Amino acid sequence: MTTTLVCWKCGAPLVDQPVPVARVAECSACRADLHVCRMCEFYDTRVAMSCREPVADQVRDKERANFCAYFAVKPDAYRARDETISPAVRAQLDALFGADNDGTIVNNAKAVSRSEADIAREQLEQLFGSGKKGDI
Repeated sequence: MTTTLVCWKCGAPLVDQPVPVARVAECSACRADLHVCRMCEFYDTRVAMSCREPVADQVRDKERANFCAYFAVKPDAYRARDETISPAVRAQLDALFGADNDGTIVNNAKAVSRSEADIAREQLEQLFGSGKKGDI
């Protein structure tokens, strides 16, 4: 059974892509680089430097083409992103950041009235002057 390669970014099948994948190879659908850490068998975000190959050099940008000699193409590298937020996570975020039931953010900081701000500004101007060149 042969497994068809798919792009790590868009999931498009890479039927015409020769293996091993060249450093300059691109996805024909989204133009993403293919010789990238995200499309490698050793890519694993749970380990140091996101790479299970212990002697590989560190690659900072995991989504750009690199010169890693240990690159081994991973056929099922594509992972669809789940754009929905579960209700439990939403409730935790609302509790943390203080949102109303309708999702609007509530400001928990003490609101300073305009008159208090004006009084403070006047006191500063009396103490230090208005900041104009003639006030020295």
